[in-house]
Amino acid sequence: MIRIESRPEWRRREHRREQLFQLVGAAIVLFALTTLTVLLVKIFLDGYTRLSPEFLSNFPSRRPDEAGIKAALVGSFYLLLLTAALAIPIGVGAAIYLEEFAKRNWFTRLVEINITNLAGVPSIIYGLLGLQVFVRTLSMDRSLLAGACTMALLALPVIITAAREGLRTVPNSLRYGSLALGATQWQTVRYTVLPVALPAILTGIILSLSRVVGETAPLLVIGAVVYISKLPDGLCSPFTVLPVQIYDWTTRPQKAFQENAAAGIIVLLMLLLAMNAAAIYLRNRYQKRLAL
Repeated sequence: MIRIESRPEWRRREHRREQLFQLVGAAIVLFALTTLTVLLVKIFLDGYTRLSPEFLSNFPSRRPDEAGIKAALVGSFYLLLLTAALAIPIGVGAAIYLEEFAKRNWFTRLVEINITNLAGVPSIIYGLLGLQVFVRTLSMDRSLLAGACTMALLALPVIITAAREGLRTVPNSLRYGSLALGATQWQTVRYTVLPVALPAILTGIILSLSRVVGETAPLLVIGAVVYISKLPDGLCSPFTVLPVQIYDWTTRPQKAFQENAAAGIIVLLMLLLAMNAAAIYLRNRYQKRLAL
C-alpha cells in the first residue's frame, strides 16, 4: 500500500527543514563576520600606532620608523584619475550604444556574452594582457599610462554591465513620450534616459574604481615599482600604489615593517569605505532629485 502523508505533517516537516536551513545560514554568516572582525581588530591593533601625518607624508625607507606611503598614496590617486578618464567614457558609451542604438542580432549577443565573461576573468590575466599589449607592443614601458590602460580594461566590463542595468531600469514610456514630442533618439537618451539611469551608473562606476584601487596582481605583472622615492611627474613615469607598497612590507621579516603594512591596510580600507560612501550618497541624492 502507498502511504499518503497528511498535509499537517508535511507542513511540519517543511517547517523543520526551513528552520534548519536558516540555522545553517546564520551560522555561516556568523562565522564569516567573526573571522572578518578578528582580522580587522588585529590589523587595527598592529597598525594604529604607526598612523601619523609623517606616515602619510614620508617616502618609503629602509628604516621602518621613517617609512611612509606618500609615493604610493599619490600614485594610487593618479592611477585612479587616469583610469577613470579612460574607462568611464568608453564604458558608458558602449552601454548606451548596446542598449539604445544597436540592433538585436548575433553580433550584439556575442559582444554581450563576452562582456559578461570578461567581468569574471581573474585580474592577473588583465596584467598579462597589459604587459604584452601596452608595455611591450605599444612601448609604453612600465609607466603610469600602461598601468592606467591595464586597469581601465579591468574596470570596463563592470562599468558597462552596471550602466546597461541602469539604462534598463528606465521605463519605455519615458522614451516613447520624448520621441512623441519630436525629440531625436540621441536627445531622448541624453535628456530623458541618462538622468534617470545616472544613480545606477554612478554606483557601478565608483564600485569598479574601488576594485581598481585594491588590485595588486595586474600592477605587479606590468612592473609597478616596489620601492620609489619620488612622485610621478608625467604619464611615462614609474609609479607605485598602496596595495603594492603593502605587499612589499608584508614580505619583509621585521616586525616594524609588518606594523607599517597594517597601517597601510587601514589607510586603504578608509579610502575604499570613503568611495563606497560616496557611491551611496550620490545614488540617494539623485534618487531624491528624480522623486521631486
